[in-house]
Amino acid sequence: MASLAKDNPLAAVTAAVSAATLLTDDAALSLYSHDVLTCGARPLAVFRPSSVAELAAGISAATAAGIAIVPRGGGMSYTGGYLYDGGPFLLVDTEALDAIIAIDETDMVVTVEAGISWDKLHRALAPRGLRVMAWGTLSGIRATVGGGMSQNGIFWGARAGSVVDSAVSFDVVLADGTIVTTGSAFFRPYGPDLTSLFAADCGAFGVKARVRLKLVREASAFAYGSFSFPAHDALLRAMSAIARAELASESFAFDPFLQAQRMKRDSLVKDARQLGNMLKAEARSGGIFKAMKEGAKVALAGRSFLDGVPFSLHCIAEGRHQGAVEADMRAIEAIVREHGGSVVENSIPKVLRANPFPPPNSMLGPGGERWVPVHGFLPHSRLVEAWERLQRLWDENAEEMARLKVETGALIAATGRSSCLIEPVFFWPGEHNPLHVHAVEADHLARLPKLADSPEATALVDRLKGEVIAIFQGLGAIHLQIARTYPLRERHDPAGWEILRALKRQVDPKGLMNPGALGLGGDAAD
Repeated sequence: MASLAKDNPLAAVTAAVSAATLLTDDAALSLYSHDVLTCGARPLAVFRPSSVAELAAGISAATAAGIAIVPRGGGMSYTGGYLYDGGPFLLVDTEALDAIIAIDETDMVVTVEAGISWDKLHRALAPRGLRVMAWGTLSGIRATVGGGMSQNGIFWGARAGSVVDSAVSFDVVLADGTIVTTGSAFFRPYGPDLTSLFAADCGAFGVKARVRLKLVREASAFAYGSFSFPAHDALLRAMSAIARAELASESFAFDPFLQAQRMKRDSLVKDARQLGNMLKAEARSGGIFKAMKEGAKVALAGRSFLDGVPFSLHCIAEGRHQGAVEADMRAIEAIVREHGGSVVENSIPKVLRANPFPPPNSMLGPGGERWVPVHGFLPHSRLVEAWERLQRLWDENAEEMARLKVETGALIAATGRSSCLIEPVFFWPGEHNPLHVHAVEADHLARLPKLADSPEATALVDRLKGEVIAIFQGLGAIHLQIARTYPLRERHDPAGWEILRALKRQVDPKGLMNPGALGLGGDAAD
């Protein structure tokens, strides 16, 4: 590794890029050293390039000087993807690279710079009646396309796969500043799938600069359904049946605790704003009279429609013909009833589809608590067993959790014909960090209590997170946002892991590109 200049370790970088692109003030370094969960070392600087050429020049200069590169998307991660404490590093923030380069309606591909948010891209495509195939995560108001391609993610358009399945190809900046284009401009794969080698890499192989994504026509017909289930096994089996039949574009559920937490959130003002967006969406798809009718139903239901509901399931069916999606929803209802569920007011999927990228206020609990998720993607055959193992874990730790005010709930989401996501979330007392202050809406944050830090509760959450991951791993789960939290090497065939190591050595011979991400250490030979 090249030795750093003792007097000014950033000298080589400042000589290569504009001084305005480097943030070194205390507030910026503090903010960018935090993710949703924890804190890492401070970078030498935050590098916010204004062009792809400047991005490449800055990375090249930094690594030539022995400075590690740590890329960051929108900052909505909780797995240490952009936290690093292994030595001097430059944190790369592509927020200024948010241009839409081309929308090709003939070949149905959109080309964007990697710093664009899913929300901005969706709003730009909507007037054309277009969207990306898998079009982002719930955090998409801040989460970036480049971050999604590096960390992977899933929610909107889940029937079509995760967000990296929407990628056609990337322009990636390697550790030496070389810009590599993967695959073709309109079809994937073109020979061995080079795009996939750089997808979900958590920035260990390079920094995404430009992304080409598959476009589809936005749906013009929608149907919504919400359902109550008395127990977890009935819910999970119904969700699996709905997913295998490909009846819903999105299908997600809450356990009783998380459901109650969500009903506590937000104000009536925000309810009214979200309802207004829903009315506009209903009017576009079904006319003003349908919009008024559906809006009245939601308003009358208020927040009481889930009172007494143990587990709730919410489904969205979408397509081109209203009769077809309504038939899909009737088929969903039949599956629900077959598994012992019943119909409740469908406010949640209606409002959420009309407001797909809400502010990230759920980064804190409704009482100001700290919050963090942990997840596993499991085959349908393992869902009930996974859920019951988690409940045993909570039961075994119930006394300590109650003493330290650590609470848990869970989001469940169907993620395709073969799999489903179980995402336990933890709430516990603790101080808000700079990322919370930066990302949560100011008026919402002002209403939340400021809780004292509880190191003992935080330690319990860390231990329980590890035990949840072990449960998932024991059942063959896979994970997104692998970063520095989820195991990868242990689940790989040894020969497959050697291929990843060889790729790391090829694209990052000095081991300076997000060292430690994916379990690949700072030494490229790790």
